[in-house]
Amino acid sequence: MTNMKVMAVCIGHAETLRGKRSKTGINKHQMHGPLSLGNAGLAGDAVCDRRYHGGPDQAVYVEGSISLNRWREEFGRSIKYGEFGENLVIKELDNETIAVGDRLSMGDVILEATAPRMPCATLGAKLQDPNFVKQYRRAERPGFYCRVIAGGELSAGMDVAFHAFGGLRITMPQMMRDYGKTISGQALEAYLLAPIHHKLRASLATGKVKF
Repeated sequence: MTNMKVMAVCIGHAETLRGKRSKTGINKHQMHGPLSLGNAGLAGDAVCDRRYHGGPDQAVYVEGSISLNRWREEFGRSIKYGEFGENLVIKELDNETIAVGDRLSMGDVILEATAPRMPCATLGAKLQDPNFVKQYRRAERPGFYCRVIAGGELSAGMDVAFHAFGGLRITMPQMMRDYGKTISGQALEAYLLAPIHHKLRASLATGKVKF
C-alpha cells in the first residue's frame, strides 16, 4: 500500500437521532487541526453505549477511501467524511485487504486492527435507511476498529505507513462472514494466535465468533 494519507479526522457529540430515544455519538464531523489520541480514543469523541462501543479494542474506527468510493458509486452521491461514524478516513486504503493485527502508523501514533465494524440499527437510522444494515453486511468491505498501541496527535494530511501482521491473516471480510458462527480446528487456532478483540477472545472459549 502506497501514498496513504490521513484524509480526515472525525469526532461526534452525544445526540439523539430521529425516532430514537437513546443518545449516540455516530454523527461524526471532520475536525480541522490536530486532535489528541489516547488509549480511549480521540479527545472529545462521544461514546454513549459502552456495551457495544468504545473501549480499548474499539478506540478508533477507520474507513478506507477505496471502500468509501465504492459506496459513493453504489449510492450515486457524495459521502461526507464521518458519514458512517468513522474517526479516520485513510487515502488509498481498501478495507477488504485489512487483517486483524495489521498496523497503521502516522507520526507518533500506531493503531492495530482488532475487528470489523458490524453494522447496527443505529447506522440504518443515521442514514435513514433501515435496509442498509443488511446491505453493509452483504458488501463485505467493513470498516474496522483499532486499539491504540501508541498515542499522539492526528490531523488530516499526515502520511500513513502500513505494517502487515506477521501471522496467519484473518481479513475483516472473513471475520464478518464468521460472525455468529462456531469455528474449530485450524480456523480457531488462527484466531487465537492473532491479536483479536478481547470480547472475541473470551467468546472463543466456546468456539463462537462474537465481539
